[in-house]
This record gives sequence, C-alpha cells and structure tokens, in this order.
Amino acid sequence: MQKNFEKLTSTFKSSIKTWDYLIDWNKVHTNSSELEIILNKLNYLLGKSDLKEEFFKLYEGNPDIVKAFPTLLAVREQKIEIYEPINRTTELFDFTEINLLTVDKYYEFLEQSKLVQLFKDDGVKNLVDYVLGVEVGLDSNGRKNRGGTLMESIVEMHIKKFCLEAGYEYLSQANSNKIKEKWDFEVKINKSSRSFDFAIYNPVSKKLKLVETNFYNGGGSKLKAVCGEFKGLHDELEKQDIDFIWITDGLGWQTTKRPLEETYNHNKYIFNLSMLESSVLSALEW
Repeated sequence: MQKNFEKLTSTFKSSIKTWDYLIDWNKVHTNSSELEIILNKLNYLLGKSDLKEEFFKLYEGNPDIVKAFPTLLAVREQKIEIYEPINRTTELFDFTEINLLTVDKYYEFLEQSKLVQLFKDDGVKNLVDYVLGVEVGLDSNGRKNRGGTLMESIVEMHIKKFCLEAGYEYLSQANSNKIKEKWDFEVKINKSSRSFDFAIYNPVSKKLKLVETNFYNGGGSKLKAVCGEFKGLHDELEKQDIDFIWITDGLGWQTTKRPLEETYNHNKYIFNLSMLESSVLSALEW
C-alpha cells in the first residue's frame, strides 16, 4: 500500500479521552460502600463536645471503626508508619488487624493526623458523603493508568471488529508462549518475556501480525527511543516472516517528526487511529 507520511502526521488526534477516563464510578461506589457501615458508626461522633470520651465508648463495642482511618486521610495503605524526627523513632499503625494497638494509641492517631477536625461542629456532616468525595479524588490519580490503556482499548475495538468480519483470530497482551500455545506459531524475540499489545492470526494462510500501540500527548526523548526500538523490532520480526504493525497517535509527535519519519520510511506498517477508522487493516495482505 502507498505510504504518505504527511497524511499520518496531519491526522493525529489531540485527545482520545473517553467518558470512562474521567472517573471510574463503579470503583468509587464499590470502595465507599465497603466502609459504609463503619462510617455510619463514626457518624455518631460528629459534633460531640467530648470526642475522646465518646470515641472510647464507641470503640469498646465497635473496634472496627479504626479501619476507616486511612481512607479518611485519602490513603490507600492500611499500614501507616510514622517517623518522629525529634526523637528519631518510628511507629507502625496497622489497621488491617484491630486490637493490635490500644484505644489510646488509636485516639492518638486521630489527634496527631488531625482527623479530629472532621468531627468538630464545623467539620463534615456525613462521613459517607465525605468518603465518596475522597474516593473520587483518589480515583483521579488512576487516570494516568487509564490513560495508558485507553489507546489499547480503542485499538482492540477495531481489531476485534476486523477479525470477526474477516474470520481471523487475535490475542491481547500476546507473548511468545501464548502465541505458541494458541496457534503453534513460534516467535523468536531477543526479550523472551516481551508481550505485544496484540497478535492477529489468519488461520488459513498461517500468517501472523504483531501489533504495538501508544499515544503521546507530549514530546521528548522517549519518543525518539521508541522509534529506534520499533525499527529494530520490525527487522527482527521481518526475518521470521512476521509483519509488525505500529499504531501510534497523539500531538506529541508534532515535535518529534524526524525520528518518526525515519521509522515510517523504514518500517512496513505504521498507522494512526484515523487510518484504523478508515479500515486500513482490510487493505493489508493477510
């Protein structure tokens, strides 16, 4: 098929964020609901004038209330080690197993961490709602991970549709062992543990194509390094009569065009999402 580097670079997308990228609401509600009973117990302490006395009373019959402390602080870890620089000591607060510490120690944690601020008259009104907000905030940190898999998810949607229509088979996160097990096709790679984003196989012609995907919002030296890596990977696979397809996108390439163009001219198949949307896979030899 005819190559056109200008077409590749002029149709890069500025964003591939989907609605699911923003917040994983299922995860947020699941995490917050797991603590709902404990949080409702702790709601009893809201606005209490003698918080320490009431905490001791509540803890006596409900020691599990301390399990919510890390989440109230927006911390995922259930074991928190605190360092005291003045006396140069550390103390471990383990919330996975209650009763490991005395109630005095748990209340000390409540005070020293400033969690007591939540229970004052001018603090929060409902800890269940508060934790829902905390979970939303914590989930926003997961956007980086979601962003890393967005491109794969979008590409897989196209590959799945293409394979269903063409009668081909595919694997995601395909390493040499998985490919050998499924199709009895041996792939020899310098890095034996390497996993490709996708492997597409034509059971009639016994032809295999391996696919890597990525999306770059920003430029930098990493993009140049990826180009060098994928040039070498293309050559390594070509010797085994295996086609290597690189599907990449993002405006980050606008600042790193030279190495991308060199790799584009060297490699057989480099596409972007617009090309994938235009059914470029159907135009390849299978």
